[in-house]
Amino acid sequence: MPQAILALGSNQANPKENLDRAITALSALGTLKEVAPYILSEPEGYDTQPDFVNTVLILSTPYGPVDLLRKLKELETKLGRVPTFKNGPRVIDLDILFYENQVIFDTDVMLFVPHPRIPEREFVLKPLSYILPDFIHPQLQKSVTQLYRELMRKKAKVTCKIL
Repeated sequence: MPQAILALGSNQANPKENLDRAITALSALGTLKEVAPYILSEPEGYDTQPDFVNTVLILSTPYGPVDLLRKLKELETKLGRVPTFKNGPRVIDLDILFYENQVIFDTDVMLFVPHPRIPEREFVLKPLSYILPDFIHPQLQKSVTQLYRELMRKKAKVTCKIL
């Protein structure tokens, strides 16, 4: 079965519990291969909100990328996500980071894989470095470890910590 690498985040109600519930629900979409440690991260883009709890995981799934995206959006709704504004608080956020080594640019369903902001997101690269340090970004041809190191050299401060 193809493997998808997903990012999960939450900063409302009980964020850890929200991630636990999402991970349990994701097991209905395939086989969970590995889940990274949870991290606490400062919000980006809209600072006056609670910190986020984030993780990433590997899911072997029979669903293709577009169907998986639809299933993730349905799952977000079932778990209590309501639309707000860009970078706003949320009960759950589920994103496809990678789908195998595919590069997908589908504006009809707004699916962009690899996720275009991976190289600038500490809250994605840090947990990803725990479970897939040597995974090569199919467009940038750099490992997760390389991307994380490059990001940390650019940043003024560390904004994530392992829980």
